Amino acid sequence: MLIPKLLWPLLVYKICSTTVEVKEANINKFTRRWLGVPPGLTDVAMYCCKANLRLPLKSILEEYKCDKARLLSLLEDSEDPVVKTVQPTIKTGRKWKVVEAVDEAKECLKIKEVIGQSQTDRKGLGSSTAKWWSKAEGKEKRDMAINEIRLNEDSRRVRKAVQ
Repeated sequence: MLIPKLLWPLLVYKICSTTVEVKEANINKFTRRWLGVPPGLTDVAMYCCKANLRLPLKSILEEYKCDKARLLSLLEDSEDPVVKTVQPTIKTGRKWKVVEAVDEAKECLKIKEVIGQSQTDRKGLGSSTAKWWSKAEGKEKRDMAINEIRLNEDSRRVRKAVQ
């Protein structure tokens, strides 16, 4: 309930990612106190999807990054010729650039398409329902890129946990 009300101003206004990190740290402090978890519990345990202990919480910073990437993709793929010709400038501060993150996600998806899908279960060859980047259109491409940004954030948390 709180996150959608908080994400709209973060999407509309030019707020840098460092400010969002500080706000998330303050919210984390109160959330930890409310949950009664020890102060040594890292953000990995709270927000990581690949961890054994998963809490049903969303990271505000991750949602902020996904919303900014969605906004950039919407502006780039717009039907309006005026919006399409004007290059969108979405300012997110110095630590994280939305244009670089979206380009990196698109390149990663293209590389995954070239590599192909490996066998991960017992269903057999050809049982994959994965949609490839070159065959996806519009909203599907946008969703795939945003999902890739989420995976990058999750892998960043896993790297932090391993350190």
